Amino acid sequence: MKLTLHHVNYCSKDVPGMERFYREVLGLGPEPTLAASRVTSQGYDGAVAFMTDGQTQFHLAKQDLGVAFRTGHSVNPLERGHIAFRTDDIEGFKRLLEEKGVPYADYGNWAMNGWYQIFFQDPEGNVIEVHQVVA
Repeated sequence: MKLTLHHVNYCSKDVPGMERFYREVLGLGPEPTLAASRVTSQGYDGAVAFMTDGQTQFHLAKQDLGVAFRTGHSVNPLERGHIAFRTDDIEGFKRLLEEKGVPYADYGNWAMNGWYQIFFQDPEGNVIEVHQVVA
């Protein structure tokens, strides 16, 4: 099972201000391929700026404290943000979490068309996403 860093998600009350900061201070550019793939009908329709350094993506999302409640999940990926990894075997990764006793929230194809997403927490409560691109 392959696992690679895919993106970092930061949550903010001011997405345009965050986007401006990352563009002007760190020189990040837009990641235009993702905006059209967004799903906004499944519990989260907040503003998101998709940016990149040319290799790693940065998703700057409007903070939403109610996502887990509205979607019926135990993990809220848009409360404080999260780090995300891409895998080529989401079912195998879910089995690994189950073997290790790590609970996870199975969001399925939720925020991005074609991405099967799960979220879980490390021992300090930091949220981690693992997703697989599916046809």
